[in-house]
Amino acid sequence: MLVVENVDVNYGAIRALVDVSLEVHEGEIVALIGANGAGKSTTLRSISGLVKPNKGRILFEGSELQKCPPHKVVEMGISQVPEGRRVFPLMTVLENLEMGAFTRKDRANIKDDIDKVFAKFPRLEERKKQPAGTLSGGEQQMLAIGRALMSKPKIMLMDEPSMGLAPMLVQEIFNIVKEINQSGTTILLVEQNARMALAVANRGYVLETGQVVISGAAADLAKNEAVQKAYLGV
Repeated sequence: MLVVENVDVNYGAIRALVDVSLEVHEGEIVALIGANGAGKSTTLRSISGLVKPNKGRILFEGSELQKCPPHKVVEMGISQVPEGRRVFPLMTVLENLEMGAFTRKDRANIKDDIDKVFAKFPRLEERKKQPAGTLSGGEQQMLAIGRALMSKPKIMLMDEPSMGLAPMLVQEIFNIVKEINQSGTTILLVEQNARMALAVANRGYVLETGQVVISGAAADLAKNEAVQKAYLGV
């Protein structure tokens, strides 16, 4: 479904990604774990078209993405839940959700999909007329996920969805990740909470200093001694 093939990304003299290759198959949750600065977010941003690779190819359902502008990537069926949530703070909850559907042509179905988001996140419906900037961190994360769902993605790129959330909310967010996947959306998950990420994922990749150093089934990675020592605190 999604293939990242020998991708390099440079920020000036800094090599952010070095020969990165990974695959995400339809229906999977694939986790991308690694330390801060390892290149996880850059990988997602290169798939979304926000960063242009210096080398390599990115293929989605056989079509090359690396030269596509970000809005075309969304139209093709890839949405991103950005790190730090990035909701539009002065717009209402409802307006944020409507913004998530800006590439859609089927305007008549948008209200139904907003209702589906509210069914998944009842707290958002209670606050639908509030400016998004007044929501709690957990509510903003739910809104960011709901906004990404509004483009009806085939694959969702999730960047640190549990960052800065209370432990009880972290579990709730990961339950939501599983629900979204079970509803038919493929997920590429970047997450510093490696234990939780590997618990929900089918497969995983470990990034270190911009390179994939280990990959495999999530259950195997969770048992890998090097992964345990570096990321699971074992």
